[in-house]
Amino acid sequence: MNKQVGKSQEDYLKAILIQIKTAGACRMTDVADRLGFSKSSTSTAIKKLEDEGFVIRDNWRILLTDKGLEIAESLYEKYVFFKDLLIRCGVDEDTASSAACLFEHDISDDSFEKLKSSVVCRN
Repeated sequence: MNKQVGKSQEDYLKAILIQIKTAGACRMTDVADRLGFSKSSTSTAIKKLEDEGFVIRDNWRILLTDKGLEIAESLYEKYVFFKDLLIRCGVDEDTASSAACLFEHDISDDSFEKLKSSVVCRN
């Protein structure tokens, strides 16, 4: 994982990606609602992501740049992998979702790829 951003910024990028995947577009209010943050703090965070080249604001929409998309997709892949794995192991969905969110930030790309390969080989 490219550690140009912190965990909070990663959460914003992933939330934008999920919103775009589910609704086709992302607004500032969508991100605030998805993350449970105020619109003013979300606006500040999005502005910082924009200044750092991870997102672009196009009128009312928030778009991911190539750099932002790469990070968001990597996080999302890890999140889905860990959430699904934990659920298959018997963990309830809410707990699995919370744990997956923690794991996605801290595992290195190399470790994740090795773990993913190992788990896939055993299924």
